[in-house]
Amino acid sequence: MPLSLRYAARSDVGLVRPGNEDSGYAGTCLLAVADGMGGHAAGELASAAAIATLSSLDDDPPSSNEALASLADAVDRIGASIGNVVATDPELSGMGTTATGLFWMSGRIALVHVGDSRAYLLRDGELMQMTHDHTYVQTLVDAGRITAEEATIHPRRSLLMRALDGNTPVEADLSVREARLGDRYLLCSDGLTSVVPDEAIAQILLQHDPTGCVTALVDAALENGARTT
Repeated sequence: MPLSLRYAARSDVGLVRPGNEDSGYAGTCLLAVADGMGGHAAGELASAAAIATLSSLDDDPPSSNEALASLADAVDRIGASIGNVVATDPELSGMGTTATGLFWMSGRIALVHVGDSRAYLLRDGELMQMTHDHTYVQTLVDAGRITAEEATIHPRRSLLMRALDGNTPVEADLSVREARLGDRYLLCSDGLTSVVPDEAIAQILLQHDPTGCVTALVDAALENGARTT
């Protein structure tokens, strides 16, 4: 039986900031999320540029053999686009974005990732993080200097070690994974994961259809004081 992808997407400005720097996309072949930085206008521009570039893969999908190369090329084009914007308007210097995308290939998925937005897989009731945060605190966790729990309250937990800012080339994490019947995927910014624990995310993914999931996840983030999600 051929596998198909059902999807839903939602974003919210949150309870603190006047604007939302997150951008997202959900389509036939591609799911993507980007979390901008550099102030409201600059961050929103950066994340929108990332999503516009990645979503073009949904209009003209690459073959399975070309998927990873196309995703890597999209990351390069996002960086170039942001660099051009900053060159035109130097006041926007410092803008940048994360970018995490999932490209659907029926029995497999291709994943691209830069930054600290995340992709999760719920399989057989177990939630697994498929991406690795490109943050300063994650390097401390990897080195055994702090625990994952300590990372959630570290004063520099938002410091990115890798992001798309148009200044320097960025190497994205790329992978291909098997898809199974019943798998559930979640792509989200830290507006969700910084306030809703993985255990609660897993329970929501288990209990609802895609539209119900995104609604319940945003509601949970807002109940916990989310900035944006």
